[in-house]
Amino acid sequence: MQNLEPHDLSNKEILRRIARRAMLEKGFEPEFSEAVLAEVSSIKGLHGKTEHINDLRSLPWCSIDNNDSRDLDQLTVAEELPNGETRVYIAIADVDGVVKNNTALDSHARRNTTSLYTPGTVFPMLPERLSTDITSLNLNEDRRAIVITLSLSAEGKLIAYTHNQALVKNHAKLAYDSVAAWLDRSLSSIDSIEKVSGLADNLRLQDKIAQKLKAQRYTRGALSFETLRANPVFDGTQLKELIADTKNRAHDIIEDFMIAANSATALFLQSKHFPVLKRVVKKPKDWDRIVELAAEKGYVLNPRPDVLSLSQFLEAERKANPESFADLSLSVIKLIGPGVYIAESPGGPTDGHFGLAVDHYSHSTAPNRRYPDIITQRLLKACIAGQKPPYSFNELSALALHCTTMEGEAKKVERLLVKSAAALLLEKMIGQRFTAIVSGASEKGTWVRILELPVEGRVVSGYQGKKVGQKVIVTLLSTNVQKGFIDFEA
Repeated sequence: MQNLEPHDLSNKEILRRIARRAMLEKGFEPEFSEAVLAEVSSIKGLHGKTEHINDLRSLPWCSIDNNDSRDLDQLTVAEELPNGETRVYIAIADVDGVVKNNTALDSHARRNTTSLYTPGTVFPMLPERLSTDITSLNLNEDRRAIVITLSLSAEGKLIAYTHNQALVKNHAKLAYDSVAAWLDRSLSSIDSIEKVSGLADNLRLQDKIAQKLKAQRYTRGALSFETLRANPVFDGTQLKELIADTKNRAHDIIEDFMIAANSATALFLQSKHFPVLKRVVKKPKDWDRIVELAAEKGYVLNPRPDVLSLSQFLEAERKANPESFADLSLSVIKLIGPGVYIAESPGGPTDGHFGLAVDHYSHSTAPNRRYPDIITQRLLKACIAGQKPPYSFNELSALALHCTTMEGEAKKVERLLVKSAAALLLEKMIGQRFTAIVSGASEKGTWVRILELPVEGRVVSGYQGKKVGQKVIVTLLSTNVQKGFIDFEA
């Protein structure tokens, strides 16, 4: 194992230094300038006039996020209507109310375009006094927000939508895992739910609506993947273990509500003849290889890109081969290609999101963490106020390209740091044997995913003849924390 850091550094500090170096190499600014900090110090609490916006603070709003999340972007609440119809309210933090265009704050956010979440350290897009306080939808705090209201049929189809500014208040800060356990009744109660009148029933209604929204998406052919992202767990400053980050029913509430909100936002802007910063996943150029991959498993896909047939193939494989489905998911994701941002002019040709099986989609629900969402928020607020778009089409196109580029670089940094964390955890296990599944085999090399931990590494010896999906016993040969390398022998 190669480690260029001093021996007395904690695991968390070693990883922070690797992350910082990687960010600088990719063009990020890990720290905030004096100009940014000066702007932040001058900002007071609740921002902007409130007398002419809706007061929705009395609704039983709640946030659902990770256990340690402090940058809360959205709140949700639901309402039953006659004839089985429902209404969902989604409040999005009004970050633009504080982060004004062309300020030092905005310049930093525009440069990085995203918060980076690395093991042990978050490099926030906005200073924490904003993202975890002033612009975060924190518990029991009055906040300005953009409220997206979705009216849904009894089957979960979108009937109507509105976008307005409002005052909101978070009455319960909840976490995915405990809410999921409560929903499936393996956890009898959660104090923060019980303390808010009507919230328990409202959460169960939200869960019911989310499942209908998900069913509607799958009917259209939306793709469902399973990826094993390693989540590092620390004991103080030392890395303790890696656990697989898995989805649950509480994740479904937020995921499905946000997908619906992002679609409605793109539709709203387009209906008002505003330009849109769209999030698109184009039809796969490597569709022939996806067809071949399905044929290898006995399935026949349409010869032309068809999201519905691909969705059916993936669901069949999930049920037939659950142990290797994460590896198949990753292969298909790579063949489909990454999502990108594009500017779409009013009345121009429409690009959709292949993976979500929707024609209209934008990122609008995480403005504390993603710059494209701030851009969309500015477009929304101008549209609601009857003003001109705050960006020209050429400006929006340039921003779309920059955001796409920096998102790709951010993912590279985050992937490196997860690999570095895995290498750091495994460095004391050199020589140990593990059960693994071959996750990749090509001219570039053979890769395995061990079953004892959510870790992948390269087979540098004994890889001849190994096929994807095959179970093998491997021996850990070496690790390189700085480069995130993990080498095995089969």
